[in-house]
Amino acid sequence: MRVFELDDLQRRTLLWAGLAVVLTAFDGSVLVLALPAIASDFNAEIPGLSNLGSVLAFGALGALPLATLADRFGRRRLIAIGVAGFSVANFASAFAPSLTALALIRMVAVCFEALVAGVATALIVEEAPPHRRGQAVSVLAVLAGTGTLATVVSYPLVAPQWRWLFLAGGIGILAAPAIWLRLPEGRTWRKVRPTGSALRLLMGGPWRRRILVLSATTALLAVLLQPAGLLFTVFASQVLHMNPIGISTLIIVSGAAGGAAYLAGGFLTDRLGRRSPAIGLTATTAVVTSLSFATGTAGFVAGNVLWSAIASAATPVFGAWSAELFPTRARATAQATGGVAAAIGSVAGLQAVGALSQSIGLGRAIEAVGLAAFAGAMLLFLLPETKQAPLPD
Repeated sequence: MRVFELDDLQRRTLLWAGLAVVLTAFDGSVLVLALPAIASDFNAEIPGLSNLGSVLAFGALGALPLATLADRFGRRRLIAIGVAGFSVANFASAFAPSLTALALIRMVAVCFEALVAGVATALIVEEAPPHRRGQAVSVLAVLAGTGTLATVVSYPLVAPQWRWLFLAGGIGILAAPAIWLRLPEGRTWRKVRPTGSALRLLMGGPWRRRILVLSATTALLAVLLQPAGLLFTVFASQVLHMNPIGISTLIIVSGAAGGAAYLAGGFLTDRLGRRSPAIGLTATTAVVTSLSFATGTAGFVAGNVLWSAIASAATPVFGAWSAELFPTRARATAQATGGVAAAIGSVAGLQAVGALSQSIGLGRAIEAVGLAAFAGAMLLFLLPETKQAPLPD
């Protein structure tokens, strides 16, 4: 989406919603990158780290009631509140005395991260030109990538002192008031009069089938992608014996591939539609991610770059599609419902990997749960195409 095609209100929306997403991505990526050092500090094994991830996943449950407020009271306030919430939790994470305390604090952070990511995506899709919705989400995804890049570049400079990065994440406390004051409220949302419960609306009419299918797909994908995403630095460090610089270099290369893929995915989905690209990219992601953990160092490196690129290309497709499938009166709630489904799948996947890793190893355990993600991709055949369709009220 070329910025010069946007009016002033759309530019300001992209700027301030984009800042919120950058801070969200920085906040969310610290734990993953620093996990080997955190595990070392707290003497945690794979089952303990799986339990940590499971606790974090429950944070998405708290985003659901907050997202219903975004459908009733607007997008701007909830995005600003979310940035303030995860920034306070980020700062507090630096002082966690134990793995259990860190898990509980990060659970709060995840709640607000999920809120900001879902509401910001809904806002951007609502305000983008109909023929540019996919590209609009891809720009948002690229901005998120810059937040992750900041973590990746910074961590080797302070490793293994992971607490410094959590302290730095507190900067969002200063950004939240600016977002509250300067982020424009969505014009699409202002045109719609909220009526009754957003959750009740989603459970009726044509929306129920859509929310159930999308939730099932999201849960099954999370069975693979959450343990793979959370534990891949541990796998690289403990199994493949890669050092922090090597891991950060891999993340940078994968991020560069992902950044280009974000833009490509947004461009293609605005021309080819949502349904077919989503199915193809999701199924391929499941296969490539699984094989990354079963093919040694060379396969792991190549697989991570491909995994990043393919999953990144799918991001704007799903971002536009999931927003177009649901009415404005419940769009933010629908995004958060997907987060709840992801939490359920994440817990299942992490616990399965934690248990299986004791007998077959971490790589084989992650490979084994890949079948669930592939099955989730097949469910997408049940959803309709929505390319450039008017957003339902």
